[in-house]
Amino acid sequence: MDSGRVESVNVGVAVAAEWAGRLRRTAIDKRPVDGAVAVGRLGLAGDEQADRDNHGGPDQAVYAYAREDLAVWERLLGRPLRGGMFGENLTTRGVEVSRALVGERWRIGTALVEVTLPRVPCGTFRNWLGEEGWVRRFTEEARTGAYLRVLEEGEVGAGDRIEVAHRPDHGIDLATAFRASRPSHDDIALIRRVLEIPGRAAEWERAAAAAERRLARR
Repeated sequence: MDSGRVESVNVGVAVAAEWAGRLRRTAIDKRPVDGAVAVGRLGLAGDEQADRDNHGGPDQAVYAYAREDLAVWERLLGRPLRGGMFGENLTTRGVEVSRALVGERWRIGTALVEVTLPRVPCGTFRNWLGEEGWVRRFTEEARTGAYLRVLEEGEVGAGDRIEVAHRPDHGIDLATAFRASRPSHDDIALIRRVLEIPGRAAEWERAAAAAERRLARR
């Protein structure tokens, strides 16, 4: 990827929802906003995360998803999907988001962000979309989108260029790492390579530990 663009910037606030897991609250419904939006270390101005145990924080400050992947899902699901429908803060165009390398850095608007984690689908995501077998289908497709860490605060807006500022040489992209951490794969060797990446998110340690436990039980 040399460059792409932000199609829309999406934010949402937490609301009560009986279907939204144990908290019964969710901010998954992100809606496009106009103009430049401030990007801080913990995310976009005006955006919330209801379940802070599993979402948000510096390693999951911003979530990006590609319009091209939404288009695939539109065909598979047989319905239109607007920007923000997957709970993403940035709907992108011209970026293979799920194939971004762990630790890749992007300049977006005046902010600098770093690719940290793939999205792991949950029950709230399933219930929000109302699609049977959604967690399994999303996992199998591995069109994960990317969580981003904010290295330099700034502003982003629809139409802003997305330019690669740094691309690591380890070659491990989000979709590959995601599949390696799933119970059907448990590729410990690859996950251990992820653990060697400087600045990688702590969540990779938990993924590795879980895979080790599953393998020990087999």
